[in-house]
Amino acid sequence: MADDESVGVPLKAKTSDLGVRTLSAIVMLAITGVALWLGGWWWTGLVILVAAGVLYEWRVLVRQFASGAGADALWTLGGIIYLGVAAAMLMFLREQGLASVLAIVLMVIATDVGAYFTGRTFGGPKIAPRISPSKTWAGLLGGIVGAGIAFLATYFAVYRFHSSPEIDFSLIWQSILGGGLVAVIAQAGDFFESWMKRRAGVKDSSRLIPGHGGLFDRVDGLLAVSFALGILFIIGRLMAPA
Repeated sequence: MADDESVGVPLKAKTSDLGVRTLSAIVMLAITGVALWLGGWWWTGLVILVAAGVLYEWRVLVRQFASGAGADALWTLGGIIYLGVAAAMLMFLREQGLASVLAIVLMVIATDVGAYFTGRTFGGPKIAPRISPSKTWAGLLGGIVGAGIAFLATYFAVYRFHSSPEIDFSLIWQSILGGGLVAVIAQAGDFFESWMKRRAGVKDSSRLIPGHGGLFDRVDGLLAVSFALGILFIIGRLMAPA
């Protein structure tokens, strides 16, 4: 998620930018929502297109700070692995059902929304001002709360339509903790992308999406969460008895 650098911008310019950002957000949500609902090749195709676009932006950023061909190659390989694992996990989750991937997407969105509003409302100490000047500890806490609420909402939706009449309260606590963990990982992904942009000396990963920057700016948190889940899945498979 791109840093908020609207301080000092004239009100008219900020209002105009808000309109562009809102329209772009509606279009992105519509495309993602339809592909997610339809699943199959629609979702797979969208994930592959986004991953390819992010890899391109990744390469553009890396070329600005990688020192030598060796470093460039290592960063590129790292990007392929990072994006490949995350994309594969998103496709795998959709195959398990709509609720699985929807829960992750909603928690990441709730993290961004919760962090934005609590950070702007309460302010306070910055987490890492040299990397991402707008991120505060209050924002992180708000993101954790937002993700926890999204996790619980998804759980109750699934419970109501697909589960037994008994509510598993232990699962509710697991959901709250899981939401908090997702929020922390999503914010870490945000910081990682911000760090790459700081090293490259740019504000956005690209100008592809009007008012929102690039694809990497929009999906940095989702990629981090999906990658972490993918690594856990791989470790689980490797440790499983033959």
